[in-house]
Amino acid sequence: MEPVTLTSERLAFRPLEPRDAPVIAGAWRDPAIRRWTTVPEPGTEDQAMAFVSRTCASGWADDTNYIFGTHVRETGELIGVIGVFGLSWVCRSENLASMGAWAVPGQRGLGYTVEAVRRVARWVFEDLRMDRVESVIEVGNDASLAVVRKAGFVLEGTLRSRVIQHGTRRDAWLTSLLPQDAGVAPQLPYSEGRMSPPAAHPASSQVSTA
Repeated sequence: MEPVTLTSERLAFRPLEPRDAPVIAGAWRDPAIRRWTTVPEPGTEDQAMAFVSRTCASGWADDTNYIFGTHVRETGELIGVIGVFGLSWVCRSENLASMGAWAVPGQRGLGYTVEAVRRVARWVFEDLRMDRVESVIEVGNDASLAVVRKAGFVLEGTLRSRVIQHGTRRDAWLTSLLPQDAGVAPQLPYSEGRMSPPAAHPASSQVSTA
């Protein structure tokens, strides 16, 4: 896909550029970002430059990941990154995408990330024609969970051993947003089922075939 730019009320989104590397490297040194997201070690400006010029650029070219820089429209300041990930053939065949975002220190608590998630999710539904966007968040990352829930995502449950952070497998919360949640018509009809699994059969009623 050719890189695109988007705007919302206060923000502008464009693919990352080499000039963004110093801000990204600085953000990578933030303890909260290092704790809850996967970033290079030790997070140098050279690594940030490689991330922008290789990882981000190839994601757009290969249609596998679309990563935007989040900018304040009035000033042009880069205040975060938001990405749409995992666009493999399987995910595309199921109209499924994943999202993640972070904001630099000093720009949190202003509603920017909520606004970014809402705008990019709408682009995913309207332009990429997806029917489901997921955000997988490590258990304990209450701030990120609060952001996506304010953006309309629904917490569906806890996935055991779902993410790897600092060499350890950890549980994660699974959240999702559907086109209908954002006021967009879905690509395929949705037949909603029951949200809880069927009750287990009493042991006395189970029949062994061994």
